[in-house]
Amino acid sequence: MSSKYILGIDTSNYTTSAALYELETGKLLHRRMLLPVAHGAKGLRQSDAVFHHTQQLHKVMAQLSTALGEKPDIAAVAVSARPREQEGSYMPCFTVGMNTAYSIGSLLHVPVYEFSHQSGHIAAAVYSSGHKELFEKEFIAFHVSGGTTEAVFVKPDKDRIFNAEIVGKTLDLHAGQAIDRVGVSMGLKFPCGIELEKLALACDKKIKVKTCVKGSDCCLSGIENICAKMAENNTDKSEIALTCLMFVEKTLEKMCENILQKYGDIPVIFAGGVMSDSIIRDALYKRFGCLFASAELSSDNAAGTAVLGAAAFASLTQSN
Repeated sequence: MSSKYILGIDTSNYTTSAALYELETGKLLHRRMLLPVAHGAKGLRQSDAVFHHTQQLHKVMAQLSTALGEKPDIAAVAVSARPREQEGSYMPCFTVGMNTAYSIGSLLHVPVYEFSHQSGHIAAAVYSSGHKELFEKEFIAFHVSGGTTEAVFVKPDKDRIFNAEIVGKTLDLHAGQAIDRVGVSMGLKFPCGIELEKLALACDKKIKVKTCVKGSDCCLSGIENICAKMAENNTDKSEIALTCLMFVEKTLEKMCENILQKYGDIPVIFAGGVMSDSIIRDALYKRFGCLFASAELSSDNAAGTAVLGAAAFASLTQSN
């Protein structure tokens, strides 16, 4: 008897991805491709993102099929349909994944489950941290990326697996945006996180930064001006890079501290592409003992969406 799988699809702003979750074993297989961004550019227009996803999704599916090595028995399809679980949350790039998901669902006569991109990130973090029991508990989740910098209070929800209420956010730039803007100004390739981290790790100076946190909300745009002035003063690039990352880390640290003062001693988990940075991760773990998505599943991917689809499928099966 062949294994049954949940197919997950995510067409986010910078990554085309697909994943297969094996229902019997809980194993994940996933593949992804970054969207091409011209050198020196700071991002993509949504129309360009939609075009590139259309060009890439079938290739990612082919890679996934090749890696599996057999014809998968698809029990259901799960797809990222919107940025967040909020009314009016919309981004055109997700329509590519939704169109494909519903086409496959119709052809195979299997259910299609819609989730938010943010929920997928949280689920990927819970799954890869090895603490799947969090799906049954209340916890704080930070989603920190180029398109989102938010803290949410997560609690179980039988209809949506979990419910995420925003309890902290950026008031201007997202953390990933700030990092990319500083990196691009230094001549690094977009997205700049990996190269910026390499530079920062070469700096042996102790960096002090003053952040802007208002309650559980933050402002991040100031780091762009700080780093620009450092560059004007011919400061070494490694020091500029570390200053940028420390600014982001200290901002998240203060936000988390303030949020926990309100919600008490509950688990904290960090997800999103920015959290693949070892400097930020290590400092936050030392301060809070928090959980993280694995480095592999920190950036945009369909793995978490597939995990949520498996939970929804199991719930439907039990109810029947």
